[in-house]
Amino acid sequence: MNMFLHNVNYDKFNIKLGNTLINPELGDDKPFDAIVSNPPYSVKWVGSDDPTLINDDRFAPAGVLAPKSKADFAFVLHALSYLSSKGRAALVCFPGIFYRGGAEQKIRKYLIDNNFVETIISLAPNLFYGTSIAVNILVLAKNKTENKIQFIDARGEDFFKKETNNNVMTDAHIEEVITLFANKEDSQHIAISVDNSKVAENDYNLSVSSYVEPKDTREEVDIEVLNKEIATTVEKIDKLRTAIDAIVKEIEA
Repeated sequence: MNMFLHNVNYDKFNIKLGNTLINPELGDDKPFDAIVSNPPYSVKWVGSDDPTLINDDRFAPAGVLAPKSKADFAFVLHALSYLSSKGRAALVCFPGIFYRGGAEQKIRKYLIDNNFVETIISLAPNLFYGTSIAVNILVLAKNKTENKIQFIDARGEDFFKKETNNNVMTDAHIEEVITLFANKEDSQHIAISVDNSKVAENDYNLSVSSYVEPKDTREEVDIEVLNKEIATTVEKIDKLRTAIDAIVKEIEA
């Protein structure tokens, strides 16, 4: 419907419905140079209850299946397996998959050690209808030339505007994120590229907040001014104490 409304030639696209993880479609058409996906967050799937899945070409390279209670990385591995050698995929993901342990950490290790992770983009909360969480965009690529991962923190108010029910990214906001992504240049408090080895040392944590230092919004305190204010306050207290002592003596007299 979006392609129709925007006059996109949808004859070039092939969209099918089905159980992507168990009965994948478009297998005869792969590989693809570009994949865009917004899979469901943390849904249950059969996982290890079906022992044959570990031999599936999509999941076998990672050596472990996504947890039965959280199929997020199953969708990620599915998309990766459909990419061509020059392909790139962008997936909207639940942020928890980037720092949780167990099988999800092992899958992150596989993705990072094989240099498939290009960029993680953290977006503002309440951008999507039906959920208020601050989701991330995971960009995978099979043609990376550097062993680095880019982290972009696009959660700040410079990257969205507030509306009645939802936050909204305008074309200008989107263009700014795309520029950061394309240039791969570090930007203080917003974007940084980190060597894969550093991410590995950090337990393969891919959480943006672990690498992009947030801007300190606390009010700066001038120590000299503060000390003068304290001295003035102490002086007032001493004068007040002297006055009280004089009143007490007068009452006693």
